Amino acid sequence: MTVAVRAESLKKSFNAGNPALDDVSLSVRHGEVLAVMGPSGSGKSTLIRTFNGLESIDSGSLEVIGIPLDSNHDDRQIRRIRRRVGMVFQQFNLFPHLTILQNITLAPIQVKKIPKLQAEDRAHALLDQMGIADQAQKFPAQLSGGQQQRVAIARALAMDPELMLFDEPTSALDPERVKEVLDAMRKLAADGMTMVVVTHELGFAREVADRVLFMDGGRVVELTDAEEFFTQAKEERSQRFLSQMHY
Repeated sequence: MTVAVRAESLKKSFNAGNPALDDVSLSVRHGEVLAVMGPSGSGKSTLIRTFNGLESIDSGSLEVIGIPLDSNHDDRQIRRIRRRVGMVFQQFNLFPHLTILQNITLAPIQVKKIPKLQAEDRAHALLDQMGIADQAQKFPAQLSGGQQQRVAIARALAMDPELMLFDEPTSALDPERVKEVLDAMRKLAADGMTMVVVTHELGFAREVADRVLFMDGGRVVELTDAEEFFTQAKEERSQRFLSQMHY
């Protein structure tokens, strides 16, 4: 199976403080779902943000969809990656002055030069896939948080990405809205989408992820099969995390 992400000895520090990434190595295979877990401040979000150039690395080697990213942080390489890698954040980052349909079609039309009608057809299909087909002409403020996050997922999918990155996509949602977003992500995983998901949703990670990367202090503590992680985590730090999460 080919590799979507290959990271070797990644290091990253902000200012002169503790390293955000401390010699991190991993690979993500095409078609795999990798859950990235760990306590707050463990480097999870920093790691996933390096995968599409939102954060630069200080040293190490990183290859995403066959495109190298190094400490030079080459803008052309980053643009190439972002055309092929979708990202969903904690906050929805939708344009408030555009309708849902316009939010989803903006990038395909502007970046990929897809004809407007074709982009709109695709957007409607994605909204239907996300279970919000009837929201196309509304504005973001008229939708619930869970609906807005599903729009954000549809917007990322509209670029036909080969890899989807999720940075704690449910952490800003009310508890009753979490399930609808996780269900949309479950469908994506079932369809074979390659996904890297930073999450605290243990049940989702156990059910959907192929492997779990557990981080603490910017380092990889454990990288293992998801079922094995949840039933017999090897590292004491992982075991402590799971017990504190009352899983």
